[in-house]
Amino acid sequence: MAHLHNVVAIVGSLRKESFTLKIAKALAKLAPDNLKLDVVTLHDISFFNQDLEATPPADWVAFREKLHKSNGVLFVTPEYNRSIPGVLKNAIDVGSRPYGKSSFLGKPTGIVSNSPGPLGGVSAAKHLQNILPGISGPILGQPEIYLNGVGDAFDDKGELIKESLQAVLKQYIDAYAAFVEKFSK
Repeated sequence: MAHLHNVVAIVGSLRKESFTLKIAKALAKLAPDNLKLDVVTLHDISFFNQDLEATPPADWVAFREKLHKSNGVLFVTPEYNRSIPGVLKNAIDVGSRPYGKSSFLGKPTGIVSNSPGPLGGVSAAKHLQNILPGISGPILGQPEIYLNGVGDAFDDKGELIKESLQAVLKQYIDAYAAFVEKFSK
């Protein structure tokens, strides 16, 4: 029998009503029984500054510990100016330090990008695929997921109502759960 895997789902948007946060919460609800998503927002992570590394701020330590204790990391991100949001890049910088001791290392990694527009945040996802090797664990290659047209996918309570999107998210989270299971020790 498969055992429970705890995964940190990092939300790359700070907006309270962001589609990214709603997608992360929908993925948490759709996850199979052997996968528990801990949806994490980045409001409390201070800017990375190597001068602080000797005595890192408590928010860095807490974020790194959460990652260390997890069985995987799922990035859920919007696209800002054809890349990832600065707040997400900062969190990656914080989590990947100190040098050679990345909290992401060895963690099976998933990438879900989204956009209200037609391209689905594909540039943001590709930038994560460029940034993460060397500091992360294995990255799920198939299925790739770039969610477009998410503007009408949720009701006023933030619940996912678009069946086509629900089917895509379910397929992805099931594949990601199997990927985490495969790499679990």
